[in-house]
Amino acid sequence: MRRINAVSDDQPIRYHTGSDMRLLRTMKRIALLSLLFALTASARAAAIEEGKPAPAFEAKLLDGTPFSLSAAAGEVLIVNFWATWCEPCREEMPALNAYYQKHRAEGLKVLAISVDEPGDEAKVREVMQAFTFPAALARDANIKGYGRIWRIPLTFVIDRYGVLRKDGWHGDPKIDLPALEKTVTPLLETQ
Repeated sequence: MRRINAVSDDQPIRYHTGSDMRLLRTMKRIALLSLLFALTASARAAAIEEGKPAPAFEAKLLDGTPFSLSAAAGEVLIVNFWATWCEPCREEMPALNAYYQKHRAEGLKVLAISVDEPGDEAKVREVMQAFTFPAALARDANIKGYGRIWRIPLTFVIDRYGVLRKDGWHGDPKIDLPALEKTVTPLLETQ
């Protein structure tokens, strides 16, 4: 049995044009991509979780020194992903540096990982001259466990035992002195 839709006399019959059909296909594709992105984001979120061991990573610092999460065992580590062209990143770096200067004798390490293009290495080195904590380029780091870095600034805090205490993918992404005092200082007080 076929269902026939009634059309009233005051409603014109609408025929779909080729551009209408293209628009519908485009909208379906956008919906599908949105769903895939949401599934990927939830998989990423499941891969790293506050209160669980932080994913291992290794990096070569700008001075050529190797750096790894395992080598930082026993210290509190702040890992900050940034870029020279990212204004919010540049705004929070002085606070990171001031906090690092104040607490590094207590076992604090900070690592800035730049996601700048390889051709911008000179800019990265120039910016980092103003700061005392080390930096690496993302291209020289194995950071797969942290997901695809698509949003910056992005900051992770790892305690002395290698446990993730701040997952940069969730919550307020802003890092300033009050946030550092609230999140990191209690970790420095534990041995």
